[in-house]
Amino acid sequence: MVNAVQVPAEALIRRVAQKLREYKEIKPPQWALFAKTGSFKEYPPREADWWYVRAASVMRKLYKSGEPVGVGAMRVIYGGRKRRGSAPPHFREGSGSVAREILQQLEAAGLVVKVPGRGRTLSAKGRSMLDVAAKEVMEELVKSMPELSKYM
Repeated sequence: MVNAVQVPAEALIRRVAQKLREYKEIKPPQWALFAKTGSFKEYPPREADWWYVRAASVMRKLYKSGEPVGVGAMRVIYGGRKRRGSAPPHFREGSGSVAREILQQLEAAGLVVKVPGRGRTLSAKGRSMLDVAAKEVMEELVKSMPELSKYM
């Protein structure tokens, strides 16, 4: 049985993002069109569906960690290098509002559960969704490359 860690991350995230669009609880807030995803960014995301892609990425990160993850940890995961001109660059955390809002929406959809005092982790429904998406991605890969069939 193939799982979400064994398939290419980009293909899995795109597949899960398509599935997340079907949930009425998961939708970008009005401010998402104008917000940067971190203080280290120069511009907001250019892609129209970036909210769903980030939500799918958050689900994959929760799957990989296996432990509860909080908003602070998500800010570090999605942080990056702040370029400061001629001064040396420094690490800056990602947007807490984006991370918090996505985790709350995933929780409302039943894909994530809150662990009091520790953060959030994937629910059985969320884990199943990622595993099914990983199986679909692997089936597509096997069609294009038959030598991968031994991993199915």
